[in-house]
Amino acid sequence: MKKLKIGVICYPSLGGSGVVATELAIMMANKGHEMHFITSGMPFRFIEEHTNIYFHEVTIEGYAVFKYPPYDIALANRIAQVILSENLDLLHVHYAVPHAVSAALGKDMANSDIGVITTLHGTDVTILGHDPGLKNTVRYGINKSTITTAVSESLRIETNEIIKPDKEVRTIYNFIDEKKYIPVYPGNLKKDLGIKPHEKVIIHISNFRDVKNIPDIIHSFKEISKLVDSKLILVGEGEEKEEIKRLVMESRLQERVLFLGKRDDLPELLAISDLMFHLSKKEAFGLVLLEALACGVPSVATNVGGIPEVIEDGINGFLVPYGDVNTAVEKGLLLLQDEELHATFRKNGFQTAKVKFPSSKIVEQYERLYYEVAGEK
Repeated sequence: MKKLKIGVICYPSLGGSGVVATELAIMMANKGHEMHFITSGMPFRFIEEHTNIYFHEVTIEGYAVFKYPPYDIALANRIAQVILSENLDLLHVHYAVPHAVSAALGKDMANSDIGVITTLHGTDVTILGHDPGLKNTVRYGINKSTITTAVSESLRIETNEIIKPDKEVRTIYNFIDEKKYIPVYPGNLKKDLGIKPHEKVIIHISNFRDVKNIPDIIHSFKEISKLVDSKLILVGEGEEKEEIKRLVMESRLQERVLFLGKRDDLPELLAISDLMFHLSKKEAFGLVLLEALACGVPSVATNVGGIPEVIEDGINGFLVPYGDVNTAVEKGLLLLQDEELHATFRKNGFQTAKVKFPSSKIVEQYERLYYEVAGEK
């Protein structure tokens, strides 16, 4: 079949959407398709040099008449330019706002009938969708798309309930690169981080936003550390980081909590970890949970959004009600102290990643969708 030229619009930052957009582009490029990133910067997961991957930077000019730089307009203009200069077959945008809206505008600027796939990752529905000032904007972006997908069944249902789009929303799950997320030898990493051989390691990976509810992780760890000699690793950056640091100091946990910032060695960090804590207020999917399962790390996570589609309670992890620190502590201690149970959850996690979320199956779903939107049979 014809190899396609696909424009990719995503946030070039830490977060599930940028990770999935990048991994999908690499796998599609490996299948021979041309992938054209149209963003303000390289995605967080660096795209290695590839003959089928191209980067078209969005630049914003400063004009005195604008109080704020008009990124959405600059993006639309760049999309229009790339549609014409590269003769793209379709656009794949991640997030309805602003990307689907900018894609619709760019398509009109180019006087093109190019198809647009919009993938919803959560925030544009679970947060922006509840804002009366933005709800109609989200609906507009979805309705202007040829096809819209959601990364979990939970998000698909919530989109229909909150946004009420005119078009069908399809579910295509997130995925990971199984060649990267496997149990690996971490070398001297544990020692390098000042973690003693016998100490248990709890890990949390996120973009440190309020919705990630990191204070509950700190409170849970404080109680766990009283009974289990352990360390807590926090990986990521974000607006809540300084507040979390203050909470750690107030809790007198500064010797037990490690702030590692952004890291590229996640498989190695997961290799030294015994448990992941993910106590989000909202979560459309929870990509880090899948990454952890593939590396043999079970999770204690909140029973919200799409998390139960990844974590099966009592099978590969435990689900707890949002805000229930006591139950999180109880389940965390159970997994840290019961080696047989931990081994069972670890084995089941491998199976979940391999059977339910194989990249080959999910990439194939997207490829079929690409051909459908491009009008190729």
